[in-house]
Amino acid sequence: MEPGWRWELRPVHLLRLRRHTQDDDTLSPALRLDTFKMAMHSPVPVAELLLRRLEASDGGLDSAELAAELGMEHQAVVGAVKSLQALGEVIEAELRSTKRWELTAEGEEIAREGSHEARVFRSIPPEGLAQSELMRMPSGKVGFSKAMSNKWIRVDKSAADGPRVFRVVDSMEDEVQRRLQLIQGGQAEKLGEKERSELRKRKLLAEVTLKTYWVSKGSAFSTSISKQETELSPEMISSGSWRDRPFKPYNFLAHGVLPDSGHLHPLLKVRSQFRQIFLEMGFTEMPTDNFIESSFWNFDALFQPQQHPARDQHDTFFLRDPAEALQLPMDYVQRVKRTHSQGGYGSQGYKYTWKLDEARKNLLRTHTTSASARALYRLAQKKPFTPVKYFSIDRVFRNETLDATHLAEFHQIEGVVADHGLTLGHLMGVLREFFTKLGITQLRFKPAYNPYTEPSMEVFSYHQGLKKWVEVGNSGVFRPEMLLPMGLPENVSVIAWGLSLERPTMIKYGINNIRDLVGHKVNLQMVYDSPLCRLDAEPRPPPTQEAA
Repeated sequence: MEPGWRWELRPVHLLRLRRHTQDDDTLSPALRLDTFKMAMHSPVPVAELLLRRLEASDGGLDSAELAAELGMEHQAVVGAVKSLQALGEVIEAELRSTKRWELTAEGEEIAREGSHEARVFRSIPPEGLAQSELMRMPSGKVGFSKAMSNKWIRVDKSAADGPRVFRVVDSMEDEVQRRLQLIQGGQAEKLGEKERSELRKRKLLAEVTLKTYWVSKGSAFSTSISKQETELSPEMISSGSWRDRPFKPYNFLAHGVLPDSGHLHPLLKVRSQFRQIFLEMGFTEMPTDNFIESSFWNFDALFQPQQHPARDQHDTFFLRDPAEALQLPMDYVQRVKRTHSQGGYGSQGYKYTWKLDEARKNLLRTHTTSASARALYRLAQKKPFTPVKYFSIDRVFRNETLDATHLAEFHQIEGVVADHGLTLGHLMGVLREFFTKLGITQLRFKPAYNPYTEPSMEVFSYHQGLKKWVEVGNSGVFRPEMLLPMGLPENVSVIAWGLSLERPTMIKYGINNIRDLVGHKVNLQMVYDSPLCRLDAEPRPPPTQEAA
């Protein structure tokens, strides 16, 4: 098309067809439908047809009604409305929402063929029907219970060939089918709220929201459409054609197109914050690159007996291949064996026969404390002893029952401090400092039992979403039976704590179900929309100096 040309509605036969269809009420519905089908398949754009209809109307047009008259999809008319809106003040469009009742697929079937209970009633002959045979019918189970509650049928359990179903009444009226047919005919207002509610409970009826546009003439209304230019080209300037061309107004407040980029999952955002907090507190990250661990490092090195319930298959995922670990530090293994079976280091042990085969079993690690045990063992081999602060954040696996706060796979955060003369008071102080940096100040400590720590404490935080106290961690002082076989000095204590990554994330993001955060049911839009993790740590006032 040559520059400067524009579309106008010229085909006379279309105008005549439109004029006849609107003005001549004597035309048959079939002829009107054929006319609009011709208009739909014409080369004239939908926007042109909309403008012509709008020119002939008094006040405005409803997009849904126009789509029905033209025999085309409503979305095509909506697209034409939006394209005309982009041209400026040609039209004005008001978005309207209306609710209406529609039959579901099952509701349409019942409106056509009758309700399940009516079909069951009609299938029962005068001599009755075996209940087992009735239940095999497509509508048998639902229809039987409904027909029984309506007292249309009865069951004779004394029949020789088993329970038999008989009619109680000679005839019945299928009220369900009648109500659905009323709604199908656009007479839903004739039904009461209770009747509609019953149909909804049976999933035969649904309330849908229809969004349409009310289109009226704008201040710059015209039946001819000319495309507005969006760019000023060098050719327009050199030829001077820009003077005669309409340009689309620039919107200087419009946002630019966002660049494509990846999105961090909320767990990764919170993980980076945890890691930064540990680094600020002077901790060093431990290597945790082995999801598969031997039972020795996961249990035995922690002074956890081999008959402990946590080592059962109901709580732990064991591996078939490779089933056993081949390399273990045997001198250390012998000291651990002696501590378990005979005692030592001031302990009487567990007094049982410790088995190396049980310690060699491979499993998916149940906690990152196995990595802590490896790190402390390496520390014990370095002479002289040097105080350390370790941390780790990685994945662990447990055979848990799934609920709102538990998964079989989750992340564990662990902190370990080894130094001379550490006590439970040091542990509580470190925990309060750690959780305060997270912005979690509502804490409770509860005495607990762990095989490898004594004393031990569970850490609880108040969850605003669940409105209850939720366990966020476990802590304690490692037992001498765990530390001394490694070779650590007797006056060295190790305080440790662990917590999951998922529960603090749920608290900070207001997520009530862990399956909305991790797993195959996660809505990816949540990952895109979740803001940066800010742990809202409140700044502390500077300490006051006491007078000497």
